[in-house]
Amino acid sequence: METYNEKAMELIAGKPHTQRAFAEMPSAKPFEDTNENFKVLQLFTPCLAEMAYIISSGEEAAIIDPLREIDVYLDILREKSLKLKYIFQTHFHADFVSGHYDLSQKTGATIVYGPNAVAEYEIKVAEDGELFKIGNINIKVLHTPGHTMESSCFLLLDGDRQHCVFTGDTLFLGEVGRPDLACKAGLITVDDLAGLLYDSLREKVMKLDPSILIYPGHGAGSPCGKKISSGTYCTLGKQLLNNYALQDMTKEAFIKELTTGIPPPPQYFFHDVSQNKSKIEPVENVLNNALHFEANPNFEELMRSGVIIIDSRAPLEFDKGFVPGSVNLPLTMNYAIWAGTLFPPGSKFFIISEAGKEKESVLRLARIGYDHCVGVLDGGLDGYKALGKPFDTIQAIAGIDVKPDLPIFDVRNPGEVSQGHVEGAKFIPLAEFYKKYLDSTLADVFPKEQSFYVHCKSGARSTIACSILKKAGFSGAINVLGGFDLMKPENKHLKFVE
Repeated sequence: METYNEKAMELIAGKPHTQRAFAEMPSAKPFEDTNENFKVLQLFTPCLAEMAYIISSGEEAAIIDPLREIDVYLDILREKSLKLKYIFQTHFHADFVSGHYDLSQKTGATIVYGPNAVAEYEIKVAEDGELFKIGNINIKVLHTPGHTMESSCFLLLDGDRQHCVFTGDTLFLGEVGRPDLACKAGLITVDDLAGLLYDSLREKVMKLDPSILIYPGHGAGSPCGKKISSGTYCTLGKQLLNNYALQDMTKEAFIKELTTGIPPPPQYFFHDVSQNKSKIEPVENVLNNALHFEANPNFEELMRSGVIIIDSRAPLEFDKGFVPGSVNLPLTMNYAIWAGTLFPPGSKFFIISEAGKEKESVLRLARIGYDHCVGVLDGGLDGYKALGKPFDTIQAIAGIDVKPDLPIFDVRNPGEVSQGHVEGAKFIPLAEFYKKYLDSTLADVFPKEQSFYVHCKSGARSTIACSILKKAGFSGAINVLGGFDLMKPENKHLKFVE
């Protein structure tokens, strides 16, 4: 078999967007909601599927759920001659490290949390129903426990008119927040939190004007909800019609629905909650400590000392050549989410990236509190190869060419597998791979000497899986380009289970 299947490239390049070899990360496009008395600017960050908001009225402003890098907010405030009065936090975030503390230190703005919040820095703990004036408008606190105990929504009032509500992780489009992150042994259970969320939605959110806009904290792709719909805003009325969690049901039925099939939380979640309760180091300090450019690092010594070599290039580029022992984690997908899913908090990293993407590769890790990057490769992999250094490759095949001649491993999530899979395939979610590598249990699943196919939905996750397998000494992994999306409609050799 060819080490790199050029036919696969030709086939996949000619497919429509939904069948390309690998998904591409969409660009962030700010959305501005402009009204006579105020403006709402929504800032969407695709790699975390996260939404932050800047609300301005007159010469005053508030920011809701800012990311760790705050320069973008400071630039907007300066450009529009706005004074930041409040930083509203919908809850202690588990999926990213927020910039609220740094932003408050640099602007003097007050950090506001809902009831029950306790932090290591000065905050304003709001009362349920409390009003905060910004220019000509008010922001009303709606305490909505359930996702966490301090979770709160913020209702924008233009006079008596309800315009929009910022729902954080309480209500998403088509989904609600997971209730399993704030459990405390002997104090509160998953079922308790789900029951509180049922009450919060019905007693607070669902009683609002159906015409108001819902501005959630996350969109599709976030691990904070089971099946978040696409889009970044919607009316409450449409959610009342289409969101399963807002339909007429008993509390018992809601609890059962919400607590069934929750995937395990990524391991960085609890680390990030702790970070967000602490005085967080400014992100520029993390970048200054990490961006040490090295043209000829000793990768073997780095790996012996426990450093993880992350190669953030696109999967197609990685397949063709990479530093032995490195793990592909492409910027073209949910890079930070997967880093926090695969690697334990406190891990040390060395970055190999496309030239010019070194800072982004480090910054996205810092967004989830993974601050320990020890350096980056100067000149990218081409410069390293030019030194005559060894590199490895991954065998690859187009999805339409896969035959039932070798074992097939499916690394998609259980929910994806349940909707259709290759007959006879074995299943192991990518999320489990690095833990099994650390535990030396990959050999319990994969044949050490035999060749085998590895596929996901499109080919990106399977490349990550193959890189971990190669790092563990499995030489027979063959990456299926185009993944299940290409195999299902095009492959004539395999049988599929619906």
